[in-house]
Amino acid sequence: MQDDAADPIMREALEWFVRLRDETVGDDDRRGFLAWLDRDESHAAAWARAQALWDRFDIAQPEFDKFRRSQAVLSRRHLLAGGMIVLAGGAGLYAFGRRDLFADHVTDIGERRTFTLADGSIVELGSYSALSVNFSASSRRLQLYRGEGFFDVAADPQRPFIVGAAGGAIKALGTRFDVKSVGDVVTVTVSEHMVQVSAGSTLGIDVGAGFQVSYGSGGIGGVSPADLDTSEAWRQDRIVFQDVPLRRVLAELERYRHGRIVLADSSIGDIPVTAIFDTRQADSALQTIAETLPIRVLQATNYIAIVYRAS
Repeated sequence: MQDDAADPIMREALEWFVRLRDETVGDDDRRGFLAWLDRDESHAAAWARAQALWDRFDIAQPEFDKFRRSQAVLSRRHLLAGGMIVLAGGAGLYAFGRRDLFADHVTDIGERRTFTLADGSIVELGSYSALSVNFSASSRRLQLYRGEGFFDVAADPQRPFIVGAAGGAIKALGTRFDVKSVGDVVTVTVSEHMVQVSAGSTLGIDVGAGFQVSYGSGGIGGVSPADLDTSEAWRQDRIVFQDVPLRRVLAELERYRHGRIVLADSSIGDIPVTAIFDTRQADSALQTIAETLPIRVLQATNYIAIVYRAS
């Protein structure tokens, strides 16, 4: 990744690639490209590399086009540095789709918000979270699209209180509990009483006070003791990691800062991280991690930070 990022000819080839795929490309651009291509044999080789690179991620083209059109503030060069160099690192393109279009409650980066539902239940949403609410005469259903929420549920035996998240469901049994959905992993932590967690083909796992469980594409994991101070630290603008893999730490930090954090080297994703950070200073947290682990952070643009192994 660093070789391609530092190679000026490769950067020129990638810039030409982005420019020629632009809907506004004109004859002057095409003539300029042909002149650049004929200027040196190395240009043709770099162009072939750029084409091969894009072909690997052709499935992302529609989302890339959508993002490019919607982000007029970004120049072509910013798109090059923030998008194509990420491709050079093999990390792929982030699909800039929105999953919160139907959400009733949304928080921004770094925002926490508490509100009371129609039944008297209290919900606190963490940073960059989205939640929809659908109450009926027979049920109380919520959907957490992303982020984290703490639920203090009002008793109503006639209407079950169910929170959906990433294909699973958490049914409250008169309780206070936390649901965190980051990436493709959902973690449920119970502070009071009990919940039932269902996901995939697994139904009705009971999780009692002081315990937690996680589920994802691989199904539901085992129920384990929870450190409630750690799991609820976000409610005091703190985030606590105890031997958490770096890839999960980066995914968590993304919720507290503007922009993407791309792990360009998967081999460092399992490095354990133990630390306490102020969620209002996520950029400083990222820098602290870089200073204490054998990694480097390249701020490709204001939007994208690339994390790679230190040489």
